[in-house]
Amino acid sequence: MSGWPVARPVLCLVTNRARLAALAGEGRTAAADRLVSQVREAAEAGIDLVQVRERDLEARELCRLVERCVDAAGGSPTRILVNDRADVALAAGAHGVHLRADSYEAGRVRAIAPRPFLIGRSVHDGDEAAEMARQGAVDYLVFGTVFATESKPDGHAIAGIAGLTAAVKAALPVPVLAIGGVSVASVSALREAGAAGLAAIGLFLPAERGTGPTLIETVHRIRRAFDTPVDLGRD
Repeated sequence: MSGWPVARPVLCLVTNRARLAALAGEGRTAAADRLVSQVREAAEAGIDLVQVRERDLEARELCRLVERCVDAAGGSPTRILVNDRADVALAAGAHGVHLRADSYEAGRVRAIAPRPFLIGRSVHDGDEAAEMARQGAVDYLVFGTVFATESKPDGHAIAGIAGLTAAVKAALPVPVLAIGGVSVASVSALREAGAAGLAAIGLFLPAERGTGPTLIETVHRIRRAFDTPVDLGRD
C-alpha cells in the first residue's frame, strides 16, 4: 500500500454528470462543465476523494475530463480518482484509480504506478474484503450496497449494517468506505460498524440538498455526525 494517511471520516464523492446536468435542466454539452464545477466545490468543501465515474466516455474524452477535474481540485488535499481506468488515471495525472469488483488485480496497477498513487476497490462481501486485504495492494475498499438506493435496480442485494460490520472486520487493517443509500442520518451507524467513511453520488447532488444546506454544510454535518456518540440507551 502507499501509506495513505487515513483521517476518519473519509468522504468520497462519486460523479454522475448525467444526473448532475439533469437536475440543472442542462443538456449533454454542459454536463462536463457542471461536473468540473462540482469537483471544484467539493474540493472547497473538504471532500477527501472524488471518483470520476463516467463509464460512457471514450478514453480521450475521459482523459480530458479528468485533467480538468485535477486542475479544479488543485491546491487542495482532495484527490481525484478514475473509475477502473488506470491508464486514463496515469495519463491524466490523477491521484489514483478505483477498481470495480470484477476488474483486473490491484497488484498489476501497484507494480506500474508511481508513488504515491491511491488504489481502491469495490467489494460486496467479507470474503472479497479479506482477500483484497491479504493481497496488500489496495489503500481502501468501498463496500456496498449497504442500504437501498435509486442507483441500483429493485432486487439488488442489500448488505445492511451487519454486512458492513463483517466486511470491515475482514478487511483489517485496510479502511472500508460504505456506499449505497447512505445519508447524514445513517452516518453514526456506519461509524459504529467500523467504517472509515462513506462514498456517495446522491448525497452530494444539489437535489439532495434542495434549498437547504450547501455542499460544505453537508460535509460539516457528516463530520459532526461521525464524531457524535450513538445513544444506545445504556445506563
